[in-house]
Amino acid sequence: MYKTLKEVTEIASKLNMTIGAFNMHNLEMLPDMIRGAKEVGAPIIIQTSIDTAKYIGYEVIVAVVRTLAETHMGDVALHLDHARDVDAIKDAIAAGYSSIMFDGSHLPFKENIEKTKLVVDYAHARGVSVEGELGTIGGTEEGISVAEDDKVYTRPEDAVFFVKETGVDALAVAIGTNHGQFKSKTEVNVPLLKEIHKVVDVPLVIHGGTGVKEEDYPELINNGIRKFNVGTELLVNWTQEAKHSFGETAVNKSLRYNVIPANQKVKDIVKHKMHLFLNSHQPIMME
Repeated sequence: MYKTLKEVTEIASKLNMTIGAFNMHNLEMLPDMIRGAKEVGAPIIIQTSIDTAKYIGYEVIVAVVRTLAETHMGDVALHLDHARDVDAIKDAIAAGYSSIMFDGSHLPFKENIEKTKLVVDYAHARGVSVEGELGTIGGTEEGISVAEDDKVYTRPEDAVFFVKETGVDALAVAIGTNHGQFKSKTEVNVPLLKEIHKVVDVPLVIHGGTGVKEEDYPELINNGIRKFNVGTELLVNWTQEAKHSFGETAVNKSLRYNVIPANQKVKDIVKHKMHLFLNSHQPIMME
C-alpha cells in the first residue's frame, strides 16, 4: 500500500520500532529496496533529494513506487528529503509524493517556524505528511555542508514550541549525527534525545544514520526515533560494487549484469538495517 509518513510512523510508535528511510540515488536500485522491505516484513520510506527527483522525474518516481508498493503488497511512503525550495515541494506534492521534508534548519528560529507552518498547511490540505528540522546536522549532503563548529543541537524547549506552532508530523533532531559519514562512527547525544522525547509527542527522526553505531539503535528507538535515515551507506556500496563490475566486464555485455550485483548490495543493506529497526519485534503483516 502507498502510505504517508504519518501512517508508517504511527505503526512504528505503536510497536516501539523505527521505519527505515532509505535514499535512492538512481532508479535502478529502487525495486530491490522495496523487495528487501517486503522480505523483512516492515514498512519502508523511500527518499529522494530534489536533484534526484529532477534527474529521474517526479512523476516517474511516483509511478514506479506506487506500482511496486501494489505489486509487492508492501507499505511504502515516498518522501522528498531536505527540501528548502517551496516550488520543488509543490512539484513533488503535485506529482504524488506522500511525504516531504521542509528543511528550515538554516533559518532563524522564528523564520523556520513561519515557513515550516506554511508548508504544513499546504501539504496537509493535500493529504501529504511533513517532516521539519530543528538544529543542524553536520556533514555534507547534496552540496549542503555544515562544519563541525557550526552544528547546533536541538533544544528540548525549542522543540516543544516548534512542534506546537508548526503542526509537523515528524521532527528531525540534531543530536550529534553527520550527513555523509561512513569512515567513522558518531557518538550520539542520547541524554539530549531522552530530554526531547520526554516533552515532544511527535515521531523523532535521525539524519546521518550511516554514521550511527548499530549497538546504539535500541536506545535511540526506545527514546522516540521513529524514522531512521540511511543514504550514504547505500551510495558507497552500490558505487563500489558497480566500479568492480564495470571494470571487469566486456563492453558489449548487457548493462544489467553490472547493475544487478550493485542493486543486491543495496538490498542486503536494507534488509540488515530493517531487521535491526524492528527492535526485536517479529515481522509486521502488511495490509
